[in-house]
Amino acid sequence: MNLRIIAGKFGSRSIKAPRGHVTHPMSERIRGALFNSVGTALQDADVLDAFAGSGALGLEAISRGAKFVTFVERDKEATKVLDSNIELLECQEFTKVIRSGVASWADNTDQRFDVILADPPYDDMQLSTVARLFGLLKPKGIMILSYPGRGEAPTGTNGVVVVDNRSYGTAALAFYRPVDA
Repeated sequence: MNLRIIAGKFGSRSIKAPRGHVTHPMSERIRGALFNSVGTALQDADVLDAFAGSGALGLEAISRGAKFVTFVERDKEATKVLDSNIELLECQEFTKVIRSGVASWADNTDQRFDVILADPPYDDMQLSTVARLFGLLKPKGIMILSYPGRGEAPTGTNGVVVVDNRSYGTAALAFYRPVDA
């Protein structure tokens, strides 16, 4: 399966998605809405693509001006596809791929991010892990969570609140910011 980078310096370039049901690539329509909502927050941003899969979200972020993207993905096949997508777009110097579960990585990092993109598997939303990611936001950062449209987004915790929530049929996006942002 191929995906397309929507806009920016890699706009219209195709990347691959892992085969099977290990990942669920976000539709182009929802990715477009997400990135149009984030706007200038991506400029020179340090970005986390949690539950990275193909890396489409993080690669779109680089395409639109992010300074650096850290990808976290535990599936071996997905990380192979992600590595090949990074190589295809020749953006190795702006990326780091970590093959790990998001929860264990989040518990052992001191990195902080301007933008966190979280697209966990819909059949295992790992809400406790998603809540851990709130603690990785920089003071004026933003986190966007993709979740099933029929589900409920977690309310903010750890000093983070929901600032927007948008539904797109079978998928939805929740936007979080630190309370003092």
